[in-house]
Amino acid sequence: MSSKKINFNNTNIKISAGFLKQVPKDLPHVVFSGRSNVGKSTLINKLTNQNKLARTSSSPGKTVTLNFFDADKTFYLVDLPGYGYAKRSETERKKWSDLVEGYFRNYSEHIKLVVQLVDLKVGPTEDDLNMLDYMDNYGLDYVIIATKADKLNKTNKEKNLSELKSDNPDHEVIAFSSLSGEGVSEARGYISGIIRGL
Repeated sequence: MSSKKINFNNTNIKISAGFLKQVPKDLPHVVFSGRSNVGKSTLINKLTNQNKLARTSSSPGKTVTLNFFDADKTFYLVDLPGYGYAKRSETERKKWSDLVEGYFRNYSEHIKLVVQLVDLKVGPTEDDLNMLDYMDNYGLDYVIIATKADKLNKTNKEKNLSELKSDNPDHEVIAFSSLSGEGVSEARGYISGIIRGL
């Protein structure tokens, strides 16, 4: 167990891996997963206090790489390519499946936490539910970040958040807003707790 305080601001890109053999294995992995346009890049940039660390693709669903960011030389923050993008071709879907499923299958011992993003306004999609089932089946530890919390009024936000929590009683659910910064310190604290507890 390490007592070192993690400096999330000290995060830099390590590698964009298009092939499994490029995956770095020297530090634990914290994986960010979610559908295209759910706000993964925004969350990563907020957590690291950097505006352009994780880039939002101008062609959602086109980028099929695992992006590894070295977080304070303590762990890798891993940005998975988004899923559920309707315009992705069959070839692109297969590449996504081979890369992501191959990563989970072959590097599970390095994955210490999955940060699963769900759009709080839309609620969990079928793809989100499949991903949650997949992680449950493989025994992967995960936390749910409910993004776009600022897009709802207080009543609907609390209702949707309550439903998400009751559907996932064994997992932490954190509401996140890129506008107000809600959830940023909580998410940092949760990730730090997992890494420091290793």
